[in-house]
Amino acid sequence: MENKIKTDDIKYVAELARIKLSEKEAGVLSAQLNDILEYINKLNKLDTTNTEPMSHALNMTNVFRKDEVMPSLTQQDALKNVPDGKDGFFRVPKVI
Repeated sequence: MENKIKTDDIKYVAELARIKLSEKEAGVLSAQLNDILEYINKLNKLDTTNTEPMSHALNMTNVFRKDEVMPSLTQQDALKNVPDGKDGFFRVPKVI
């Protein structure tokens, strides 16, 4: 298979992104990207007419516990150890 992405293309995009690449790094990236494109071409050749679309390769179920209302702290208990509370609220430094 002929390389679709040349080293010059890699260097051009790197220059646009202001990334310095050596000749060796550009060659490695070119080879890696061409390997990815070759794999995508293999996937494009697969017959998927009888395959249902899916979001994940495995059947996934929700592993979280059921959401149930449970007792929690009262406002007074939550503010009991607050170093700087005012009018029932937490006071925090202003963030800009």
